[in-house]
Amino acid sequence: MRAISVLGSTGSIGTQTLEVVEMLGNIHVAGISGNKNIDLLEQQARKFRPRLVAVMEETYAKELKARLTGTGCQVLSGMEGLIAIATMTEIDTVVTSVVGNVGLEPTFAAISAGKNIALANKETLVSAGQLVMDLAKEKGISIYPVDSEHSAIFQALQGNQGNQIHRILLTASGGPFLGKTKAELQNVTIADALSHPNWSMGKKITVDSATLMNKGLEVMEAKWLFGVETNQIEVLVHPQSIVHSAVEYADGAIMAQMGEPDMRVPIQYALTYPKRMANPFPKVDFTKRGTLTFSHPDTETFPCLSLAYRALETGGTMPAVLNGANEIAVAKFLSGEIGFLQIPVLIEKTMNAYTVQESRTLADLLKADKWAREFALHTN
Repeated sequence: MRAISVLGSTGSIGTQTLEVVEMLGNIHVAGISGNKNIDLLEQQARKFRPRLVAVMEETYAKELKARLTGTGCQVLSGMEGLIAIATMTEIDTVVTSVVGNVGLEPTFAAISAGKNIALANKETLVSAGQLVMDLAKEKGISIYPVDSEHSAIFQALQGNQGNQIHRILLTASGGPFLGKTKAELQNVTIADALSHPNWSMGKKITVDSATLMNKGLEVMEAKWLFGVETNQIEVLVHPQSIVHSAVEYADGAIMAQMGEPDMRVPIQYALTYPKRMANPFPKVDFTKRGTLTFSHPDTETFPCLSLAYRALETGGTMPAVLNGANEIAVAKFLSGEIGFLQIPVLIEKTMNAYTVQESRTLADLLKADKWAREFALHTN
């Protein structure tokens, strides 16, 4: 029986990963981590009996440690805890499903320790794509994408190694505000932004979907994961979320991966690659799905996508700045400090105020990320 660890086991991807693991029955969960939801983390620890459990905040870690007395689970805290979970001797794969730049250091540590990565933490490649891919190549490990779009691209590439990619067609649902104008978005509420039509996700990624920043981050991920140029990645709005993404080859042939919008499918493929295992998850019935539509994104109303392209083309430490500023902007929106339309404004102000640096080390990127957060935090 192989063993894995799950960083962010109490989040949307993490809980679905554990559901898939339980369904498969041949994977041991050796380590899990969470943040403040220690009730769920305790339940997971009692159910899966991991050797290590990590909690970011020390006070929550102390409480969980008391609760898990006698279970054989060792409770750790802070970044050191996450890194310990990511580098456990007995595991072969780390599922990185934490949200935000907190995933950077443990992912680097896992790769350095020779662990394969089932990647759901997109910020890792957004901020440090070149460094991550270079290190993965050096260590000879595999990165299996968990995002539905990148998993779709990964699947469309199978059997086509050596064939020239013309375009990657990255699909987007359009989020809850598809078709809205800026005037209509002026007074949207937090609840409005968190009402995604197709996917059940955490708050941060759901707001990113509403602003189209999520798609911008995925464009940045795709560049590094699949070794293509920025101008080879085209975003298409596809509200039905049946075509999860596609690859067009030099001869004009397009390979697409389709299915119901269910994150458990790409999670399972990342854990069982290259095998496809039977599962009880819903299957698509095209006769009931009706018309599938595609359109170009409205980057005037949703400028975050353009900001992501700009950061990617600028390079250096700018992607880390964009990502850090976005995390602060989303947090400010969710706390009621700024309105929905101020999210891209704050990100652009931060980018405009920054002097880009070449990113040669992880420390360079973490420094840029810290600068962006501080600037965005204290800017209206």
